[in-house]
Amino acid sequence: MSLIINFTPTGMIPTRDMTPHVPLTVTEIVEDVHRAVEIGITMVHLHARDPQTNEATYRADIYEAIISGIRRFAADLVICVSLSGRVFNRFEQRAEVLQLDGGCKPDMGSLTLSSVNFNHQASINTPELIKQLAAEMLARGILPELEAFDTGMINYAHYLARTKLIKPPYYFNLILGNISCAQADLLHAGVMIRDLPPDSLWSLAGIGNWQLPMNTIGIAMGGGVRVGLEDNIWYDAARTRLATNRDLLERIHRLAQACEQPVLTAPELRKQLQLAPGDGLYGIAAPKEQQGD
Repeated sequence: MSLIINFTPTGMIPTRDMTPHVPLTVTEIVEDVHRAVEIGITMVHLHARDPQTNEATYRADIYEAIISGIRRFAADLVICVSLSGRVFNRFEQRAEVLQLDGGCKPDMGSLTLSSVNFNHQASINTPELIKQLAAEMLARGILPELEAFDTGMINYAHYLARTKLIKPPYYFNLILGNISCAQADLLHAGVMIRDLPPDSLWSLAGIGNWQLPMNTIGIAMGGGVRVGLEDNIWYDAARTRLATNRDLLERIHRLAQACEQPVLTAPELRKQLQLAPGDGLYGIAAPKEQQGD
């Protein structure tokens, strides 16, 4: 078994007032991903920020600049773009980045499988909008990164599979510890993993102080981890030390080494998820690409 490391460098919430370490500009995000690739990651989950305000943005031109910068040094890294509904609720906004093509086409797009209440904000994902985004990704040859915060969302993934809006193989981020969703413990994690459709790969994530426990469980179970400043800006549970993305990734590597879990490479994940091979070919592989022709 090999470990998926899904790197989440930025997110929508961390600001410079919260931590000096969060990458916000195009250059900062690209540089943080470059360092992460040198340490060892399998894929990256990207959020873009407006260059004037540093607030979250859906703008495809900013994502294009980030993706092109990353692919100059990591042409086969699996890249997922955020389609989050926490700030933007219109389909046209959330699907704009899916229109990128050629060398800047994303391999994956995040698809949260229901609306979610966070501490101070809601992420709105209506059934109709989820289905629209899934259909757009299917038409564009982009694989959904299925985000589930509880078992009900996994059940909705089964519904999308039955209606042919998503197709195997599947990739899930299981995100635990949010105040209104599945809590970060062994029982919730185990039930969610058990309920996944056949032919699913998964990574465990924890919000805030729960990042490290959930990552540790993911490593021990031979699945994957989602790790980065998007979910947790602190290195220690007492919150005495702000983390860098390097800190968080290096700790994951130490834990993986202790558990004798090699890190899955991006080309290996591409094969498992039937993605195009990279190096200019991105998204879901065409039949000839899947056969290696």
